[in-house]
Amino acid sequence: QVQLVESGGGLVQAGGSLRLSCAASGSMFSFNVMGWYRQAPGKQRELVATITRPGGTNYGDSVKGRFTISRDNAKNTLHLQMNSLKSEDTAVYYCRAETRNSRYIYWGRGTQVTVSS
Repeated sequence: QVQLVESGGGLVQAGGSLRLSCAASGSMFSFNVMGWYRQAPGKQRELVATITRPGGTNYGDSVKGRFTISRDNAKNTLHLQMNSLKSEDTAVYYCRAETRNSRYIYWGRGTQVTVSS
């Protein structure tokens, strides 16, 4: 019954900004950790950022200082504010949700972000 749907991707020039959103059909109170991952062509999926239910965050080295992850538990929504975008940020971005004890992992279908130089 759980569904994750990403939105907000698109084409942007280097130095610009985008805000991604992930809407969860289930209650986000069920997810102890949520995050954003990305995958560029020919590369492995990599961590972008994670956030716990209380609000603790973790970021991949390549996005520290530029991206900000947040969650609105009342609205069942996850966000990723991306600033100072680089061409290297071009990838499909995926929303991920993890239940307690990692019993279940849910993935969204992804949203494309393309940064032109």
